[in-house]
Amino acid sequence: MSNYLAIATVTAVLQQLLQEGVETDVPGAQVTTVRPDKKQGIDLDKPGINIYLYQVTPNPAWRNADLRTRRPKGDLSKQRQAGLDLHYLFTFYGNEGELVPQRLLGSAVRTLVDRPVLDRETLHRFTQRSRASSQTHPYLADSTLAEQVQLVKLMPSTITTEDLSRIWSVFFQTPYSLSLAYQGTAVLIEGDRAGQKGLPLRRPPSVAIAPQRPMLDRVSFQEGDSPPTPLEQLSNQILNRGTLIVRGKQLVGDRTQLQIGNALLTPQFIDDTELQLDLGRLPYPEAEQLRGGIAGLKVVRWQSRPNPRDPESRLESNAVPLVLCPTVMEGLNLVELEEDEFGQYSGRLVVPLDLSVDDRQQVFVLLNSLDTAEAYVFRQQRGETLTHTPSFALEAVEPGEYLVRVQIDGAESRLEVNPESDRYDSPKVRVE
Repeated sequence: MSNYLAIATVTAVLQQLLQEGVETDVPGAQVTTVRPDKKQGIDLDKPGINIYLYQVTPNPAWRNADLRTRRPKGDLSKQRQAGLDLHYLFTFYGNEGELVPQRLLGSAVRTLVDRPVLDRETLHRFTQRSRASSQTHPYLADSTLAEQVQLVKLMPSTITTEDLSRIWSVFFQTPYSLSLAYQGTAVLIEGDRAGQKGLPLRRPPSVAIAPQRPMLDRVSFQEGDSPPTPLEQLSNQILNRGTLIVRGKQLVGDRTQLQIGNALLTPQFIDDTELQLDLGRLPYPEAEQLRGGIAGLKVVRWQSRPNPRDPESRLESNAVPLVLCPTVMEGLNLVELEEDEFGQYSGRLVVPLDLSVDDRQQVFVLLNSLDTAEAYVFRQQRGETLTHTPSFALEAVEPGEYLVRVQIDGAESRLEVNPESDRYDSPKVRVE
């Protein structure tokens, strides 16, 4: 967090950045930080930019970040902080006949487009310069703005002509000059009074919470003969072939299954700390429950109760997200193909998949030309409620050979790579 010097530091660094920019673009221009009504008479003809902090507002994102800072008796539990947005008015002065104010405006905008964030390197360099020289705001040498978690961003403010008129009306009998409003967000100022924290708990509570509930620790996926890979390294993507390896605690019950989405699947190997599910060896009724897309993986354990009249209890573990990607199988079929007067083709592409697709899912086919930059996306035609062969209506497709991918609820099928050319080469379809 930042100390009380943060607001002044933002203004001073802004002044420094703009001064470095305008010195090259408009020689002799000076950047000041005074009230606009202080610039009078001959100062109005001198080239320069004035930075004026005209308003400070609470930042909406950080406004409620520190509500729970006091205990019921009023003692601080942590240091308070305030998130603020700084609203600046940039005013540009100089010879109007030479368009100096407009040139300065363009220079200022260019500078802040290139430097939209007050990065830590810039802030450290500024505080070191302040510490070394008595002429560059020495009182800001102790600023801790560079230690703030969120970097301060600079962006133009959208204000109406009426708002701008109200701002200038505050400065009595001050002629209007070309102006631009900017906002710095957010400055986080932390209080000096430290909070208090009690000692840690020496012993766990005597009553354990749901000790019998299964718990997942790690999930990995093994494809073919390759070693198991943690799902985090694969962006949690798996295929409908390969083995899921689930490790955890208290996984064994009277009946234990893995749930992926709405599908309940029976693992081939079960013990108290590890389950293994070979997706390629699932029986047909269970395999048909799987759907492509994003789903949650969890262990479901049933435990029979002593009283036969009571139904068996169901306990679920914590869930792990995964993405079940479809695979395009052999037998791509292009039917009802017709060529139009422009030499483009329309028809219907039938794509066999290893996963079932139902009509509640968002299914697209993605075509990418092997020879040109042509690419197309077509949505599945509505038809059967459950199918392994979704069809897609193609329209105005240029002739050629195309790589084919299918995307189901965001889960995308893979493309195969030719080891000799190191390029994608299948699955593909020829349109002609």
